[in-house]
Amino acid sequence: MLQLLRALQSSMLVKVAGLFFLLLLLCIPLAEIDSINRARGESQREAARELAATYAGRQTMVGPLLLVPYVERWMEPQRNAQGKVIGQEARSKEMAHVVFPDKLHIEGTMAPQERYRGIFKIPFYTLNATLGGGFAAFDPKAVPHSESDSKIEFRAPFIAFNVSDLRGLDGSPAMVMGGEALRFRQRVPGLADDAWFADGIHAPVTGAALAAWQAGTPIPFEMKLGLVGQDTLAIAPIAEETTAHLSSPWAHPSFGGRFLAAERSVTPQGFDAHWRVSSLVTSAREQVRAGLQGRAAPTDGNGAEAAASPSRYAEAASAAPRRNLGTLQTFDVSLAQPINVYSMSTRAGKYGALFIGLVLMAAFMFELFRKLRLHPIQYGLVGLSIALFFLLLLALSEKFAFWLAYAGAASASVLLLAVYFSAVLEGWRRGLSFGAFVALLYGALYGLLASESNALLLGALLIFGMLAALMLVTRKVDWYALSRRNEPAVATPAVSAEARPA
Repeated sequence: MLQLLRALQSSMLVKVAGLFFLLLLLCIPLAEIDSINRARGESQREAARELAATYAGRQTMVGPLLLVPYVERWMEPQRNAQGKVIGQEARSKEMAHVVFPDKLHIEGTMAPQERYRGIFKIPFYTLNATLGGGFAAFDPKAVPHSESDSKIEFRAPFIAFNVSDLRGLDGSPAMVMGGEALRFRQRVPGLADDAWFADGIHAPVTGAALAAWQAGTPIPFEMKLGLVGQDTLAIAPIAEETTAHLSSPWAHPSFGGRFLAAERSVTPQGFDAHWRVSSLVTSAREQVRAGLQGRAAPTDGNGAEAAASPSRYAEAASAAPRRNLGTLQTFDVSLAQPINVYSMSTRAGKYGALFIGLVLMAAFMFELFRKLRLHPIQYGLVGLSIALFFLLLLALSEKFAFWLAYAGAASASVLLLAVYFSAVLEGWRRGLSFGAFVALLYGALYGLLASESNALLLGALLIFGMLAALMLVTRKVDWYALSRRNEPAVATPAVSAEARPA
């Protein structure tokens, strides 16, 4: 029995199985490090949410729109219990007609800035833009009647404009319409308090602009806008033809939304992008119009119309069925972070088990061909040093650029293993050669991280190359002979001359 135990201890198969078991155990610290990394990434996202709550969030821009309030009056027959008409009652309700721009061109620059929450850095931007375009001549006949034989009385129109976070407005927008400077005020009158557009701003159309509207002539406009937002700017294409030209010195943009940029140029000096969106290919107008529903204000029992006040409109909106705006169709540009240290550390950690396995394989090859004996504790220490590399990488990347953090963590790990194996393998040349192998692995891992689009291909080639090298190096190894050589010699009992057969 003792001989069997000794044989199992020296068996090559048992040793390989023990290394696999050790690799599984080392996945536990790898999982803990990955958990720490995910928690730090969530802390970064929480910091972004806190800055959005205290400063400004992502911005979605809608407008400018021309809203034309009006009162629709009609006579409604009154009937008795038998259903006979006994008279007529005057009824009215307040509504608004939405006029979208014929053309809207946005010319702007996004100046990037970075704000900190603790150790986390969050990208922001300041948009300086000019919105130019015009509204077509107003035709009263284009306003539909909701009741038969009704009459419509128009009131003075106003401009409505909205961004998703008004705290980001850098001063009041300056708008000139038909040669008349308009002044913006808080909120959009006539909408329910919880309506998505109600928190916007509005500017009454006055002076020369009002005269042009009353005369039924087209009205051009120009609007200067300063806006601060967190990383993303989205613009709703509400005009018959919406064009935009945005530029920024930020060299890592991300284009998204429903409509991608028709032309874009990204260089180390920044990006330059153009959009062209026709109303024929977007339902943004219908979505905005749906968000402005519920403006009707019924009259009281005496036939007197409701006062044109936000509170009365809110009552009407609460009585009317709500329509869900859904996801507003926009075109977006984001100031993406070139390297997110937590996502990069997570990607690196995905190769942790493979990385440890390759290093253990290299140590096993040294043991095999140099005819040395390594203790399982020594294998465990080597594996732990590789696992701690990923923790060191995460900690350093929060303080330094990712490439510098990677270089520092990899250098420390390689130096430690080279010094350690110089003693274990009984020679500094062997220790340096082992350290060079580990350095090569770190270089290959960085190549996988830097080339995200080719990560799968490079990873597959790395695994195949290592397996091929292992098979070629050991192709002439007699594993049974190695196992027998490692087995302890079994003493053969001496046979006396008298006991020998004749």
